Amino acid sequence: MDGAGGRTDEEAVRRQRVAAYVLCRRGEAVLLSRLSPGTPRPGLWSLPGGGLEHGEHPREGARREAHEETGLDVVVGDVLDVGSSHFTGRAPDGRLEDFHGISLVFAGETDDEREPVVLDVGGTSDAAAWVPLADLASGVVGVTEVVRLALAAG
Repeated sequence: MDGAGGRTDEEAVRRQRVAAYVLCRRGEAVLLSRLSPGTPRPGLWSLPGGGLEHGEHPREGARREAHEETGLDVVVGDVLDVGSSHFTGRAPDGRLEDFHGISLVFAGETDDEREPVVLDVGGTSDAAAWVPLADLASGVVGVTEVVRLALAAG
């Protein structure tokens, strides 16, 4: 133990997460979901998407996640880009993690005219909206790295 009561010999738990996201555009807007208070980056907006379930095809996972987070039916297209982030830090439960995140970003389309609404209440998203690209460019709306990656790719 160190003098502050923390462990100096704590070993980070290795964790890898593969997630699939969808970039849907409508005119000069993009479909986004806002990260909920229970996430490491509450209030930031991200692409609809998230972690894949064991054995789930990435396109199906992207479609499922987009529906859960926006209520809209999305057609998932080609891969736009693949992102990777690697860092050591504290998980929301306090555990020290050596984390590696892999993000598969797909092009998406929807002709669903309904207003986006989060169906998975209590999950990682607390709002969904078509956000003007101008608000992203000006910085009025804070976004995650996966949004920047997707917009640069397609």
